[in-house]
Amino acid sequence: MNKHLESICGLLAGIALFGIMALTFFDVGGRKLLSHSITGSLELTELMMVVVIFAALPLVSLRGEHVVFDSLDHYLPASVRTVQRVLVQGMCGAALLGLGVLMWQTGGNFVESGETTAQLAIPKAPFIYGMSVLCVITGLVHLAFMIRPSQATEQGEGGTL
Repeated sequence: MNKHLESICGLLAGIALFGIMALTFFDVGGRKLLSHSITGSLELTELMMVVVIFAALPLVSLRGEHVVFDSLDHYLPASVRTVQRVLVQGMCGAALLGLGVLMWQTGGNFVESGETTAQLAIPKAPFIYGMSVLCVITGLVHLAFMIRPSQATEQGEGGTL
């Protein structure tokens, strides 16, 4: 399951990041060489940045690569670190699941109101729904790490937020 999640999220983030790079290259090139930029390039960049950030979020959580403050961990007994891991992973999981639910509701509101981007009129709802699904997946990753810690946590390389 982890390999599928890594493949799908990595592919999504990679394609979106490549799209941002290519769009920026052609936009700047068109502006400098042809005195004409690509219409809606800022909107497209913003939407692709959403994909990069939210597709990478499950990967960062899965690999335990969040920023970690562990200066005191060496002084804490293993039992306290275990309780700390369970609490932190549980709070992160609950927060991300809650955020996913709220985003799903927002996506529904955007569908009802027909919310689109200003210049290109791209519907926003699919992006909000995608953000919601990726938040829920990330929340489930954190809840799974409540029960079974990640390899990064076991190796002392982080894994807690």
